[in-house]
Amino acid sequence: MNEGLALDDVDLRILAILQREGRIANAALATKVGVSEAPCWRRVKRLQDMGLILGYHADLDRRRLGLDVFAVVHVRFSTHDLNLAGEFEKKIQGKAEVLTCHNVTGEVDYILTVVSHNLDAYSKFTTELRHIPGVASIHSSLSLREVKNTTRLPLER
Repeated sequence: MNEGLALDDVDLRILAILQREGRIANAALATKVGVSEAPCWRRVKRLQDMGLILGYHADLDRRRLGLDVFAVVHVRFSTHDLNLAGEFEKKIQGKAEVLTCHNVTGEVDYILTVVSHNLDAYSKFTTELRHIPGVASIHSSLSLREVKNTTRLPLER
């Protein structure tokens, strides 16, 4: 935990509850953390203003929405050119099927997590990816079974 942030146990409980129950009413949140409604609202507002709460969302079932393919994609560049990397990152930002993209150290330059409706759609995506200037190779690992999937951060001190 960033020691520069002044977070107490109530703040951490608020964050933990909001991770699980983003739609919880302020009154219910206040009861769960043991403070009255007005101070609870002010704390949530402060946590938002600090940039700790980036937004609220619903967790969707990708399979029920027909997104049956989940892949981890390793992308290697032919050269370490900042302009090519910037163009790649811009193109990736525009690809809805890319859930995450990380510039990493090691044998590859980027690791992506990608969803697709089927293997044909995934094949089209990888073909487009190969044609982005600077991309030397891609390596895909297709998920056979999801063991864990969460966006919840560990907030214990």
